Amino acid sequence: MAAEIRLEAQPRNEFGKGAARRARREGLVPAVVYGHGTTPVHVNLPGHALMLALKTPNALFTLPIDGKDEFVLPKAVQRDAIKRNVKHIDLLLVKRGEKVTVEIVINTEGELAPGGNLLEHVLNTLPLEAEATNLPESVTISVEGLSAGDSVLAKDITLPKGSTLAVEPETVVLHVVAAQVEAVADEDEAPAEA
Repeated sequence: MAAEIRLEAQPRNEFGKGAARRARREGLVPAVVYGHGTTPVHVNLPGHALMLALKTPNALFTLPIDGKDEFVLPKAVQRDAIKRNVKHIDLLLVKRGEKVTVEIVINTEGELAPGGNLLEHVLNTLPLEAEATNLPESVTISVEGLSAGDSVLAKDITLPKGSTLAVEPETVVLHVVAAQVEAVADEDEAPAEA
């Protein structure tokens, strides 16, 4: 299950580039919280705490909004192209028990069959539907003994408890390909006549 992280939110009444720059100079990140048909709420979040929180896959944030704690999920994160620090974030309101679609990390374990084959990740993340307050971080797939031409389909994966696939069951997730071997010319072979 993904972590639940509490962040302090300050109401934001100023808008535009100037206000956003001032907030960033103070170590804050402008954010907007929306969802469930509510009016979007504009807040500033502590930059360092947000950066650390975003390192946890599918983290559920708790924010104090209008005097009560709300659950939110990161929806869109804008980063500086060079420094990679967070410039703005969109957060989606979620409720306990609500199902949401997230992408979880795919880990593999085990050894492929001998022969120098290569494992190709057709999908790097697996889209799942899970309860908003019980989001999985990752799924582990065994590739033990797979050989060239073998595939792992989405339906073959043991999913974390309480989650369902958000892709077609026949979707290829992993595929084993034969290693490419360069053709070596036989040195004893006579040159062809011109």
